[in-house]
Amino acid sequence: MTFSPFVLCLLVLVAGVSSGCNKQQAPSEVSAEVKPTAATNAPPAAPAVTPLADSGSAAAKPDINGNHVMQYVKEIVAFGARPPGSQGHAKLEQYIHSKLKGDNVENDTFTTKTPVGDFPMNNIIAKFPGKKDGIIVVAGHYDTVYHLKDFVGANDGGSSTALLLALADQFRGKPLDGYSIWLVWTDGEEAFVKWTDTDSVYGTRHLAQKWQQDGTAKKIKAFILVDMIGDADLDIQQETNSTPWLSELVYQAATNLGYQSHFYQYKAGIEDDHMPLLKIGVPAVDIIDLDYGYNNVFWHSPQDTVDKLSPQSLAISGDVVLETIRLVNAR
Repeated sequence: MTFSPFVLCLLVLVAGVSSGCNKQQAPSEVSAEVKPTAATNAPPAAPAVTPLADSGSAAAKPDINGNHVMQYVKEIVAFGARPPGSQGHAKLEQYIHSKLKGDNVENDTFTTKTPVGDFPMNNIIAKFPGKKDGIIVVAGHYDTVYHLKDFVGANDGGSSTALLLALADQFRGKPLDGYSIWLVWTDGEEAFVKWTDTDSVYGTRHLAQKWQQDGTAKKIKAFILVDMIGDADLDIQQETNSTPWLSELVYQAATNLGYQSHFYQYKAGIEDDHMPLLKIGVPAVDIIDLDYGYNNVFWHSPQDTVDKLSPQSLAISGDVVLETIRLVNAR
């Protein structure tokens, strides 16, 4: 997950010619989660938004408490670096379970080979039953980068972990009229050495195989991935590997809530935890802001700290996820 020198130079050039907060160019293709390989000369047009019959003001608007999510982030970051096999990782697993006490929780534990040895991993799945036959999965990774010992991942790992906990608070104890909701804290998203098809997304590769074999994959109506969604300067890219109708539904949700200025100014093809699900035919979308600090300087650095995030961005991301769930249920 590294930027090519060409694109780094291009991003510097873009920063030089931009005025205010408007960017003139952005990566159009990204592989290995965040490795751009090409760039466009202008932002793409946002997807057309077709008003849905049920998208009016009659439905209650989502209202995630951003300060509540931020408090979770702070508590998560306090564990320090959290790569698989570390003390911080084990403490975070215990912390997540403590917040899900009383919920229907499944541990998808397995041991996997990595370039630096075998590691135990665990996808944590909290299940909230709905009345409709089917499942909507909302997922985000909770591990941090193995070889970065001083990396606390407030945004990259922390924000997704925290938002899922806040979503669990929303669903807990409430009857769900729509599809069942499964919240999945994925393990082993980060590469141990260098991002490849075999050194990355260990948790979702294991889940995809398991769900394909036991029939769960056929029941999943949408897989909604959140990653790096706390940036104070929130700018969610239109991820081009994602299932088109589901990607458009995310933009519809943002528009319904008046948040569209934070979404889809630029396109980027990004390899992330949604890819294994796409490969087995599950509709999936990646909600990710891969423009983190000037020239992406905060990404995978010691500067990925809580002060770079904002409660507002966390609330926007959470509200859009909830609205997307409502729109999926309405299809």
